[in-house]
Amino acid sequence: MGAMALLPTIGLEIHAELRTSTKMFCNCKNDPDEERPNVNICPICLAHPGTLPVINREAVRQVLRAGAALGGTLAHFSEFDRKSYFYPDIPKGYQISQYEHPLVTGGTLAGVAITRIHLEEDTARSTHGENKSLIDFNRAGIPLMELVTEPVIHDAKTAGDFARELQLLLRTLGASEANLEKGEMRIEANVSVASGEERLGTKTEVKNLNSFRSVERAIAYEIERQTKAFERGEKLAQETRGWDETKQETFHQRFKEGSADYRYFPEPDLPKLVLEDVPEFACEALTASLPELPSQKRERYARLGIKSDDRAYLAADVARSAFFDAVTKELDGRPKSTVLAANYFISDMAGDPCVASPSSFAALIQMFAANELSSRGAKDVLAIMITKGGEPAVIAKERGLGQIQDRGTLEAAVERVMEEEPGAVKEYRAGKSGTLQYLLGKAMKVTGGAGDPELLREILIKKLG
Repeated sequence: MGAMALLPTIGLEIHAELRTSTKMFCNCKNDPDEERPNVNICPICLAHPGTLPVINREAVRQVLRAGAALGGTLAHFSEFDRKSYFYPDIPKGYQISQYEHPLVTGGTLAGVAITRIHLEEDTARSTHGENKSLIDFNRAGIPLMELVTEPVIHDAKTAGDFARELQLLLRTLGASEANLEKGEMRIEANVSVASGEERLGTKTEVKNLNSFRSVERAIAYEIERQTKAFERGEKLAQETRGWDETKQETFHQRFKEGSADYRYFPEPDLPKLVLEDVPEFACEALTASLPELPSQKRERYARLGIKSDDRAYLAADVARSAFFDAVTKELDGRPKSTVLAANYFISDMAGDPCVASPSSFAALIQMFAANELSSRGAKDVLAIMITKGGEPAVIAKERGLGQIQDRGTLEAAVERVMEEEPGAVKEYRAGKSGTLQYLLGKAMKVTGGAGDPELLREILIKKLG
């Protein structure tokens, strides 16, 4: 059977540490930036006998807000379960998670259907060295949101785009920083290939994906590996595989457990959650608390006339879009000025540390729109504003960068060009209208790029007859 008959299917499981002041079931500080090991710990998150967990209300609210943002169905009733398995980073010998009654079911993001979102506690962090392993329990018990997609993704790029959009959404909501390099967001991909006669093949779960590029490369590799095995007639095993960034390939870790292996049962030390009895957890209240979502932001930018690539870039970073939105507010949302601001912001400020304020940046755009600065002058003023700050009018005056609008000065510049370029003048008068742009460029050069181009054009046309 040829490779063209095979259909790859991908489902994602994404964990994100929530931004709360304390851990999921105790009052220990939730601080992902703490570098000292084993300082944010207590008898509860270390699972000492006789300790009792208490549910973090804010963590529940954050997951429900995420569900509202994704258009999911929010649970009226929920509960926590014990997920039993032994590993050194699980001090209790089980993880408090959710199984039959997640907080959110359904929803969509970036065109991908979502199965569920539930809440659990994170594990400790293990560091493996030669002949020893060290465990840091600072992370043990941090609130961890898990989102599971439907198996409806069929290529690596779509999977990567979904993960990026989820990270942006969580940052927009203030629910999580979701930094992959810090382990605040972890992505696992379930990948299978099947013939057209079957919907799903035997899946493998790929772990240790710590960047979006790794997600896409690991999925692409796994699709190719499984396709070749399928074509050779080999039987694939349901297994967990890791991703080797150096070798750019997946490798076997263990055979995959089923849900029965975890021996789920309701957590006896925690109360049931009757969410419909809590006013702040009502869908209407949560929806009202939502900020403008990334998809809504891109739609707003589209209405302002900003082109597709630019609005995607502006909306892709919370701080970046906040700065730009403050600029557009100063410009009263005028489409022409907003598009101009987007062009300068992306071409001249992208990626640069900036000390300029939104109001001074908007003032610069207004000066350019009013022909008080040339394009070159505006860029020069902006370069100073980015590194040193300041007001554009003051900088332009101090550096002599303002646009020249004095008619006498511009007429003198035009007359000089006509004397130096008699051939071009003759060509224009003979009907070669394209020569006008050449002469205008020369006149702009004479004024050091500071001449008002529209006024120069007017004077040129008049003097050329």
